[in-house]
Amino acid sequence: MQPLEGIRIADFSHVMAGPYASHLLCLLGAEVIKVEPPGRGDPMRFYGNDRRYDGMSPAFIGVNVGKKSIVLNLKKPAALAAARKLIESADVVLENFRPGVMARLGLGYDACQALNPGIVYCSVSGYGQAGPLRNWPAIDNNMQATSGMMSLSGEAGDGSMRVGFPVVDTITGQTAAFAILAALFRRQKNGAGEYIDVAMLDASLAFMTSAVVPFLVTGKTLPRTGNTGYSGQPTTGLFTAADGRQISLGVVQQNQFEALARALDREEWLQDSRYQTADLRLANAADLKNELTEIIKSRTAGDWESSMSDASIPCSMVRDVRESAVLPHLAQRGLKIPITLPQDLPTPPHGTAEVLNAGFIMTSGGPGVEGGPPIHGADTESVLGMLGYSADEIRDIVS
Repeated sequence: MQPLEGIRIADFSHVMAGPYASHLLCLLGAEVIKVEPPGRGDPMRFYGNDRRYDGMSPAFIGVNVGKKSIVLNLKKPAALAAARKLIESADVVLENFRPGVMARLGLGYDACQALNPGIVYCSVSGYGQAGPLRNWPAIDNNMQATSGMMSLSGEAGDGSMRVGFPVVDTITGQTAAFAILAALFRRQKNGAGEYIDVAMLDASLAFMTSAVVPFLVTGKTLPRTGNTGYSGQPTTGLFTAADGRQISLGVVQQNQFEALARALDREEWLQDSRYQTADLRLANAADLKNELTEIIKSRTAGDWESSMSDASIPCSMVRDVRESAVLPHLAQRGLKIPITLPQDLPTPPHGTAEVLNAGFIMTSGGPGVEGGPPIHGADTESVLGMLGYSADEIRDIVS
């Protein structure tokens, strides 16, 4: 039995942050009923550079497997009433509209709490439900800019650089899922529902604790270090191997440096007055980095990764996503879940594919999902029937 079996989520969210939150909960066994507008549905269905996708873009597939999809035009009284009935039956409401939109529809927290006193209601937005920035629009790359995340990326002296995937959407969704789980856990104890306000800006800054708290404590910002770790040590960063590929070294502790010197047959470094402590290595960074650079050129990246890892030295070959996603190690971790996509799509992707699991393992009832992503509105009739609507009433709602 999975941890969230029996939990129903009325998911009014769209695009990435909200759907990623419900995706994580779905992987843990929750029933997620995705409420989409008529027409094209969730905009993420058509996201990406390849516009041929018929409502099944890879980005949509990645965060919507195992969910049910119903279509409700919330501007129609009958459909709005159906949404309320769904909420009455649910444990969680999740939404990521701009602040105030759900309340104007009559589906805000107060209205939902009146329908279902134990409801856990989570609102995800850019800047939160209150504050002078609450009405500002938000998108991942803009939030990377606002939070200071962009200012930390790139080499010293270069311009700011965004993280190469929607990291703010992802960490916001993870934060929302974490908060929802906490509220459900407390509800088990006292029966009370909860309203949760998750802001992309808040989640970003909390995620950046290692960079933000040093400023809060000292008043000083950390320098941009590019591919060198925050330690600034010359034994961290990227080095080019004999085959032209790069390795990433993360040697920051004294025992790691000593192991590195032995692995490279440079035990004289251990007696060298320039390199005996971290502070001395930092003061003589250019000398040590130049020596390292020449040594790394003598063997291939794969050789270095294998030999150094065996010697407990943090070393990884730089891989692209294509290489990382097919590492044999992942099969043993259960990180990739095979799914079947709808067969009647006019263009790829269709057939079989894989998505990613939650990123952790449990001894029993762990994360996983059966079923592919839902076709837009595929479950409308069955869900409305489950809520007690007759065939005639369903036709009125969906017409």
